Amino acid sequence: MAIKNAFYAQSGGVTAVINASACGVIQTARKHPDKIGKVFAGRNGIIGALREELIDTSLESDEAIQALIHTPGGAFGSCRHKLKNISENPREYERLIEVFRAHDIGYFFYNGGGDSQDTAYKVSQLADRMGYPITCIGIPKTVDNDLPFTDCCPGFGSVAKYIATSTLEASLDIRSMCESSTKVFILEVMGRHAGWIAAAGGLAGQGEGEPPHIILFPEVPFNRDAFLARVDRCVKDYGYCVVVASEGAQYEDGRFLADAGVKDAFGHTQLGGVAPALANMVKQALGYKYHWAVADYLQRAARHIASATDVEQAYAVGQAAVEMAIAGKQAKMPTIVREQSSPYRWSIGEANLSEVANQEKKMPIHFIRDDGFGITSECREYLQPLIAGESFPPFENGLPKVAKLLNQLVPKKLKTEFEI
Repeated sequence: MAIKNAFYAQSGGVTAVINASACGVIQTARKHPDKIGKVFAGRNGIIGALREELIDTSLESDEAIQALIHTPGGAFGSCRHKLKNISENPREYERLIEVFRAHDIGYFFYNGGGDSQDTAYKVSQLADRMGYPITCIGIPKTVDNDLPFTDCCPGFGSVAKYIATSTLEASLDIRSMCESSTKVFILEVMGRHAGWIAAAGGLAGQGEGEPPHIILFPEVPFNRDAFLARVDRCVKDYGYCVVVASEGAQYEDGRFLADAGVKDAFGHTQLGGVAPALANMVKQALGYKYHWAVADYLQRAARHIASATDVEQAYAVGQAAVEMAIAGKQAKMPTIVREQSSPYRWSIGEANLSEVANQEKKMPIHFIRDDGFGITSECREYLQPLIAGESFPPFENGLPKVAKLLNQLVPKKLKTEFEI
């Protein structure tokens, strides 16, 4: 079998550990020079393929690639660009094949969430329909932890650790000042339709009265009166109230509390502002002094407090993707299989991209407390091992040391440019 090059791209919102998956891909490919030639990375994800902007990772030193393990963000750039159905926009697919053929690419690794797995699946179908052989493997990544068939998603464990830690630390701050100052603190976290990240805040406390006192999940319809009554009760009983709110919190009719009124590139409602919206409710109805914070990009960029479990799993799915590809598997995604929770043991499995694409895994109802404001012991048992272990990056001059890549593009071979 002729040696073919590989194309790797990062997609969607990046994480603290997505580069660990990239490291897994590149290092594993380098161990199989008889199967894979060069690994080209798309500059800014799939856009890099469409524009023929391919980064030659073979020019990067082994040390630079190894440093990806402790570097957050997307080392090669990411994007939010969803390929349409081939019947709607065949030109995009034709362009991909043109670029892949021009650069002798026979392997396609796409590192992202549900929409990205959909893209990888469409490209695998494209190979059959257009007569160009290319092996397509999706690599799971999403802080939202909402991909099906995998016990957890690389990227989530580190966000969960950050949110649980931040909830704990902020709660101590609020408690120390609540007698004469702030009585309500609201932390807004990511999670459009699934409340996994908000649930992680629940790890900060275990006993009665320990914060967070309220968690708002997208899976539980928001009830303003019940929320305000709970806030008031907590302040009266404990002196303060800490709330962890998912950005996707919504009313019973499906309206988001924080609907910004616009759509993103994937057609999703743009969210933002659930914390100030809740704070305003508290101010108007109860009059308590409040503070709020939005974790935003901080939660998914916090490599300095990444979960060791998450780092290990992120690397493992990158490695497994390459091993699946050279084994001849097609349209698959490596998954995390939980073998037991205590002590925690896991292994790598696989799922079909056709089943993973565009699916969302929400919080199971038995993970949410009956009152809708907290997590159950079953949820705690699930979450705890995912935040376990520390994987601190090296520090230099007091700051984390990160990878510095050349990111040199290969010369273009096609005469035509492509407009996105």
